Amino acid sequence: MANRLADSTSPYLLQHADNPVDWWPWSEEAFAEARRRDVPVLLSVGYAACHWCHVMAHESFEDTETAEIMNRNFVNIKVDREERPDVDAVYMAATQAMTGQGGWPMTCFLTPAGEPFYCGTYSPPLPRPGIPSFRQLMAAVVDAWTTRGDEVRQAAGQIVAELAKNARPLPESAVDAEVLDGAVVSLLAEYDRTHGGFGRAPKFPPSMTLEFLLRHHERTGSVQSLSLAEGTFEAMARGGMYDQLAGGFARYSVDAGWVVPHFEKMLYDNALLLRAYAHFARRTGSPLASRIAIETAEFLAGSLRTEEGGFAAALDADTDGVEGLTYVWTPSLLVDVLGAEDGAWAAEIFEVTEEGTFEEGASTLQLLRDVEDLDRLTSVRARLLAARMERPQPARDDKVVTAWNGLAIGALAEAGAALGQPAWIALAATAASLLVRVHLVDGRLRRTSRDGVVGTAAGVLEDYGCLAEGLLALHQATGAAEWLEIAVQLLDTALERFADPTEAGVFHDTADDAEQLVGRPADVSDNASPSGASSLAGALLTASALVGYDRASRYRAAAEAAVTRAGLLVARAPRFAGHWLTVAEAIAQGPIQVAIATTHGDPRGESLRDVALAHVPGGAVVLAGAPDSVPLLADRPLIYDAPAAYVCRGYVCDRPVGSTDELVVALERH
Repeated sequence: MANRLADSTSPYLLQHADNPVDWWPWSEEAFAEARRRDVPVLLSVGYAACHWCHVMAHESFEDTETAEIMNRNFVNIKVDREERPDVDAVYMAATQAMTGQGGWPMTCFLTPAGEPFYCGTYSPPLPRPGIPSFRQLMAAVVDAWTTRGDEVRQAAGQIVAELAKNARPLPESAVDAEVLDGAVVSLLAEYDRTHGGFGRAPKFPPSMTLEFLLRHHERTGSVQSLSLAEGTFEAMARGGMYDQLAGGFARYSVDAGWVVPHFEKMLYDNALLLRAYAHFARRTGSPLASRIAIETAEFLAGSLRTEEGGFAAALDADTDGVEGLTYVWTPSLLVDVLGAEDGAWAAEIFEVTEEGTFEEGASTLQLLRDVEDLDRLTSVRARLLAARMERPQPARDDKVVTAWNGLAIGALAEAGAALGQPAWIALAATAASLLVRVHLVDGRLRRTSRDGVVGTAAGVLEDYGCLAEGLLALHQATGAAEWLEIAVQLLDTALERFADPTEAGVFHDTADDAEQLVGRPADVSDNASPSGASSLAGALLTASALVGYDRASRYRAAAEAAVTRAGLLVARAPRFAGHWLTVAEAIAQGPIQVAIATTHGDPRGESLRDVALAHVPGGAVVLAGAPDSVPLLADRPLIYDAPAAYVCRGYVCDRPVGSTDELVVALERH
């Protein structure tokens, strides 16, 4: 049996390389083999940090008898959803249509033409009430294929046709001030007044929604928007979903109170939350938000940074097959590390009880109130972390994903500039250099790399949008023209290759010359990370304020058209349109542009920049540099040989100002 996964750049596929299952990677050769044998394809989709993916692998894919059934009756394809989000999107849509829900692991049975005829998620090794075992499921599929093959193929074709109907773009719908106000009202109705956040358990970190609420508050002065954001920021930071010892957020909370996390830590969550907490700290001066931003940046730098300077995708949910093994505590364990007095104190402040908040009497750590003795807290945290590092540690999915690194680059650059952390900006620049050097191949992005070796999967729309947004933030933080130039190349490629030629404002998630699947995904919903279309719209809008006029009007028009195409989603389901809402708020603001003409090292120019960063709303553009060095500074000279700040909103500009007091007045006027 050939080990076709051994050379993969995906850690998830490598986890399955030694299974007794005769796995194929996603490839035309696999489907050709299915046609040759006239058998269905068993498609298994998951990702390296997924707890239930590990469970099903151990129960079924590592079992020789189950593997023999799979090998005899199917061509088995293993896909990393993070490496091939296009494949995942197509078959997740089918899974949700057939079952009413989705998730990972995902198992789909396909015809040799790739058309799905049965889809589901986790299957147990033994039957449960209402749930057949994995072997029973395979037996039913084999029976249907061998006794009613033509019927199965016909049904699969009908499923694909129905999915195509449902994939039609939304009609245009304006996103104006009334719609943005209405989104806040909708969010208020779903707000958890007891625990913060929105909706019921499980609770996911609503990072993009929080960014919208901050921007809405900045534009309108809405106390309500700020209150919703503040309650959620504090609850997440104090709960068990946040790592109270090492920093960084877990994927989500399984309960409504942010107590017990699903322990995997994802790059995209932490990048988005770093940006949001830094924005909240900048806007309110919150010491808690500032601490969380700093610790989250340190988590990115310390736990997710790769040797090549990029950022790894995730830390696993499990350690040695046990979820949470690394992270949880009992009162006795605290005493063992800290001694009786500090152990009892730590149990009290971290909510560690004899009953436990997790499983088998263990607890996650929470920090629900401020601690007066900060020196003692610092000492206790350091000793507990040192002891925790002696435990088995979760595995790391060390592939570098273009889109998620783009989010990290943008967050580090933006937060580093706003909070005065130049080391974060340097981290962002190193990661950007890696992506440009390794992931940008012949002018086109690849989705992933590992150990500095680029993967074969083509970049999707979110890769172009998120990386362009990150590079534009880095351009503003450094003033370096190269980041703007590369971002413009990415945006031009995205407009050429991903835009629908017949529907204005509509973008597909795959390029027009990408591998053709049974459907071409074009999902506008913002979920755990920005959708491809919303990330591109945000990058286009920001770029429109940074490039010359020839491109500016084209970029802005494309961004506005894309937002209009998401208008119904924004109005009806704002929780799933968080990034669209942030883009719409920036459009409503102008966006505000602050161009500071200065000379290198002039402290007066640096003071103007610091004041601008402290006072502009989210989505604004701030850039300082020599006159005419980059497009935003073209025809914006020094005034009487002194630095000058030019404040504009959209196409309307104020007179230049030279003092920080004048700049504050000008920004408050906007």
